[in-house]
Amino acid sequence: MTSTGIRLHAPAPGWSIAADVVVVGSGVAGLTAALRCEAAGLRTVVVTKARLDDGSTRWAQGGIAAALGEGDTPEQHLDDTLVAGAGLCDEEAVRILVTEGPDAVRRLIETGAHFDESEEGGLELTREGGHHRRRIAHAGGDATGAEISRALVEAVRARGVRTVENALVLDLLTDASGRTAGVTLHVMGEGQHDGVGAVHAPAVILATGGMGQVFSATTNPSVSTGDGVALALRAGAEVSDLEFVQFHPTVLFLGADAEGQQPLVSEAVRGEGAHLVDADGVRFMVGQHELAELAPRDIVAKGIMRRMQEQGAEHMYLDARHFGAAMWEHRFPTILAACRAHGIDPVHEPIPIAPAAHYASGGVRTDSRGRTTVPGLYACGEVACTGVHGANRLASNSLLEGLVYAERIVADIAAEFASGAADRSGDGPHARVPAPVEHPERPAHPLLAPEARFAIQRTMTDGAGVLRSAASLERAAAQLQRLHSEARDALDENGKTAEPGVDTWEATNLLCVARVLVAAAALREETRGCHWREDHADRDDADWRRHIVVRLNPDRTLAVRTTDTADFPPTRQHQQEQ
Repeated sequence: MTSTGIRLHAPAPGWSIAADVVVVGSGVAGLTAALRCEAAGLRTVVVTKARLDDGSTRWAQGGIAAALGEGDTPEQHLDDTLVAGAGLCDEEAVRILVTEGPDAVRRLIETGAHFDESEEGGLELTREGGHHRRRIAHAGGDATGAEISRALVEAVRARGVRTVENALVLDLLTDASGRTAGVTLHVMGEGQHDGVGAVHAPAVILATGGMGQVFSATTNPSVSTGDGVALALRAGAEVSDLEFVQFHPTVLFLGADAEGQQPLVSEAVRGEGAHLVDADGVRFMVGQHELAELAPRDIVAKGIMRRMQEQGAEHMYLDARHFGAAMWEHRFPTILAACRAHGIDPVHEPIPIAPAAHYASGGVRTDSRGRTTVPGLYACGEVACTGVHGANRLASNSLLEGLVYAERIVADIAAEFASGAADRSGDGPHARVPAPVEHPERPAHPLLAPEARFAIQRTMTDGAGVLRSAASLERAAAQLQRLHSEARDALDENGKTAEPGVDTWEATNLLCVARVLVAAAALREETRGCHWREDHADRDDADWRRHIVVRLNPDRTLAVRTTDTADFPPTRQHQQEQ
């Protein structure tokens, strides 16, 4: 895969760091990868957009899924995952996840993460949507992500892993042969380095999280602007399944005009027996699925939206008054506090909820070792598309995927160093730092003005949200193309573009991922998983049990193709080995 030659408009790097591996992101995937790299003796640098604990991981409430309970097996976990994925999971990838998952969780516990225990002293496990067994380990009741983040951050700091915080990654560096040579980044504020610089390394692990900020209302933090997917596209990597954005069914409804990050009401609340009801108290999910409120998330989100449409309502309700105060305070203290902060007391009243953008099941296409189609570039966590999630992620599989595939990536990198595949410099076990090609004098990618971010979010919410159609997607594509064309034409005609900065880089990244998402959603003329086409209401296995793969052309147009089958296609690196 050759590079597009496209980079964001930014100053040339004014400083640099040399490393064996640069990890971009500090959630469960990124920090797990960093710890394993450090243990393997690799010079590692972690680059993260805000503080080490500011990613999506710390917001995860429900827990982490693994076959750790009595009577549960990886095979049962695999079956539930395949059902949730609606025919598009890669079975090999899922089998890796469920088989290696239990030991990965045990290693996380050894790292210092403390999960809630039962009175007997074992892990206290719960259920969530799509799971037929209690296999969700949780911490602090509903603060699992915060506890995992705490443990990993403490371990990274205790082991002296080099970190660069408050740093927005810009672009991938490549050498003359097209192999990864590091990244450019912009450090915001204080620290040893400021402004645009570079980390030179022969291996880059993208663990940048999601892209929820492409929609007006999301559970994602403000840093989730699709930076990793956009970087990978500019570098020539392929992305897959980006149309499958999971909308969490139960997000605290703060009003029809609410924007930005919204409080999540974990699926574990339903797992413990809460009911979805309408304004009259009717449980509308009963009879729609054998698991009722615990059906897979796409089915529950659709059930909520249908009921809202039928009744002309802006939201539904989650009723857990029967829990009582003691259970709320012990099991769900974070959610209880968030609700009360917004004037809702779930002990005494139902919680108003509505779906909001939550998780990207698609992303940068990888093989079973996390390798992308660009040599030396790896991806794991929400930024990646490993084939695990298919058309709809099974609840609480995301943290597990970050753990398992981060470890597999580091095993691959370490094996390359051990085998001598990495080019040596003669100074011990480390690889020669590759020489990147020169930074282009003229910007190859125009930047959008900061206010374009809100136009993108409104366009995506209106045209590519929970409910989609050919007409809505066509309108969205036209509006996104107008933003793209205006910025491109200004650059091509007079060389002018918006002033480089965090706001303009983020808006540009959001437009990039939005265009890909809409293109894929328009092409997939069926309803499958979390992709709901009102004009194609049925699942179509004959024509659409396949993946949509997109890459960016050098002229900034999109190359879109479908795979021949539902098999997750290997990366070119994988093909070259066979």
